[in-house]
Amino acid sequence: MRVSTGITRASSRADYLRPLTIAVALASLAPTLTYGQSESTDFSSELLSLDGEQFEMPEVLTTTRLRQSKLRVPGTTTILTGDMLRNLGVMNLVEASRLVPGMVVGHYGSTNPVTSYHGTSQYEQRRLQVQIDGRTAYRISLSDVEWLAMPVAMENIERIEISRGPNSAAYGINAFLGSINIITRSPQDTAGAEAYAAAGSRGHLRTFTSVGTSDADKSWRLSYEKRKSNGFDSQIDGGEEIPFHDGHDVNNFNFDSIFRVDNRHSFDIRAGVLDGVNEEDREKSGKFGATTDPDIFMRDYYLQVRFDGSTSDSHFYYLQASYQKQKRRQSWTAEISAEDINALLPAGNTPFPTDQGPFIADFNEDAEEARQEFELQDTLIFNENLKLVSGLGYRKDTYVSETFFNGRGDNYQSRLFANVEYSPLRWVTFNLGGNWERTTTTRETYFSPRAATNFIFNDNHALRFVFSRAVRTPDAFEQDPDWSYLPSNVQAPFEALEGYRFVIGDLLDPTTSTYGQNLEEEWITSREISYFGQFHMDRALLSVEVRYFNDYMHDMISGVLNEEEWYIDNNVNLEQEGVELETSLEFSGTQFRVSYGYLEQDAWYIGDPSLPAREQSRAVDLLGRLSARNSGSVAWIQDWPLELTSSAAYYWTNEVRDTRFERADFRLARRVDMSDYSYVLALTIQHYLNPKPWMSPDNRIDDQNQMFVEAGVRF
Repeated sequence: MRVSTGITRASSRADYLRPLTIAVALASLAPTLTYGQSESTDFSSELLSLDGEQFEMPEVLTTTRLRQSKLRVPGTTTILTGDMLRNLGVMNLVEASRLVPGMVVGHYGSTNPVTSYHGTSQYEQRRLQVQIDGRTAYRISLSDVEWLAMPVAMENIERIEISRGPNSAAYGINAFLGSINIITRSPQDTAGAEAYAAAGSRGHLRTFTSVGTSDADKSWRLSYEKRKSNGFDSQIDGGEEIPFHDGHDVNNFNFDSIFRVDNRHSFDIRAGVLDGVNEEDREKSGKFGATTDPDIFMRDYYLQVRFDGSTSDSHFYYLQASYQKQKRRQSWTAEISAEDINALLPAGNTPFPTDQGPFIADFNEDAEEARQEFELQDTLIFNENLKLVSGLGYRKDTYVSETFFNGRGDNYQSRLFANVEYSPLRWVTFNLGGNWERTTTTRETYFSPRAATNFIFNDNHALRFVFSRAVRTPDAFEQDPDWSYLPSNVQAPFEALEGYRFVIGDLLDPTTSTYGQNLEEEWITSREISYFGQFHMDRALLSVEVRYFNDYMHDMISGVLNEEEWYIDNNVNLEQEGVELETSLEFSGTQFRVSYGYLEQDAWYIGDPSLPAREQSRAVDLLGRLSARNSGSVAWIQDWPLELTSSAAYYWTNEVRDTRFERADFRLARRVDMSDYSYVLALTIQHYLNPKPWMSPDNRIDDQNQMFVEAGVRF
């Protein structure tokens, strides 16, 4: 059964070529910044000088694990520098994704942020590998990304690299559609003390403080960040607007340090603690007739140790170990009628009286997850034309939840990876890489390859041809659920049900349920043709990157997964095709940037034909829920006299779930640098051009103009 997702393949190639024509026109008429000035020289590469102005040839660290010029990297990678994000007034990590072609940003449930590249998800972001300084950051048992609980402050970001396209060849199973690597600033670049505060609309509050020192042998930084928001203004219930309990209050502590053994060896030690509350509204997130809000209380820890060494100027290696633990406490009080409780009990049980009030008890969805990860990586530079990176990794994931797993479970993953870069001639570079891994989730072994050829012209332009395959295996909850609820503090006359296990599997419709059935892995085959070029103009640098992609995904896992329905299966195939553009123009005191993404998606059902047609169509539609046909951004950063800096940005996404996102941001800042201190004052205004709620009718913002003020000082 072939079912359209709503982003269908055009009937005529002319319809498809139209966005490509627009992209080319934008590249020539409205260029913008792809790679801004970095605060650290760690990322500087060959400097190009034009009439006294210096420009950097962008380098990428994430795509293959090799430091590569954009001319040689086997795929399209977006680079967002921390300076650019701060100058644009980007408030949090997930908002930064609006600058990336093909990425959709929104909220679901309460104010739970979600971002997806090319969609293929309902709300759980299960097909993106997210790392912070090389440490895996997505949730363990659900393979989801909790952006509210990301243990990194905006002030500590050096840059973010987003590899657009399958990157399992470098990072394994979850890098199915791409990978995001958040790289933080070295503590040697942040010595001193810093304090920052921002406040604004809808209870927005963010504070940041840090202190650190640096010398020839060591450097360290201790930082604290608070981020708080009241969430959206209201929700819709029964056709009426009512208050929405959907804010958050998060505290984030981080310690980063580098200890140098000698000129060739050093230790990096990183640690952090995050705690806070993510408010959940009982009307939207409550279960079983919740009478209290099921707020989620978060407590996370991590410790990461990395040893870097080299035996020569052409041989580098590192050994990294990390441990992280995530605790979630979520409980609420529920009220269920006696009739409904009696209906849930096994046949033959004596029914409870129905004239003595409802069943009242506490329920929870508590969970603890832990991850231990080890990685060894070795880099050999045989000569300027031949480079090899290789390594191995091991990971143990542990999850504990009486609700979701009826106890404890463990998954193990081991992997070997390698990538070789070979340039036999000055004008061509070959990249060949792959990742071999085994996981106990499916007890299978997988190999994800990538091959690319880059044709390089005049040291400033490259044309890439990339082929890759990637795999994603089911997460623990998809594959091995043991889902049940155990009531506690049960009120009379239902005391006998204290600790009784209500098993979700017993409540599902046996004619459609796939609960407990084994799932298989998902596969994607991707083809990319992309161009990157730099044009040196009088006192300016123009950069253009255009990507055409064709992705075929088969055996995708889709369906409904909740307490009333469970029919997830490897039941959908997808084909996606489109074009994406990033272009930039930079000259003294001015940065322009434009991004654009166009996506066509076709999907069809391949699962159990006995599933009702309505559920088949729904399974297909769910994989297009966060897919947008058109999206993009335009940004301008300008330095002015009197130490003023302004920025303007426009973001749009059209359309997701029949809604359209349009917002214009404006920021004016004054930064004053004195001999022993500096300070900054800023005002940011966000204007929502489309007053209709984005993505969900509950995502309501009453005032189309949101205002934020900032102040910071550094010693």
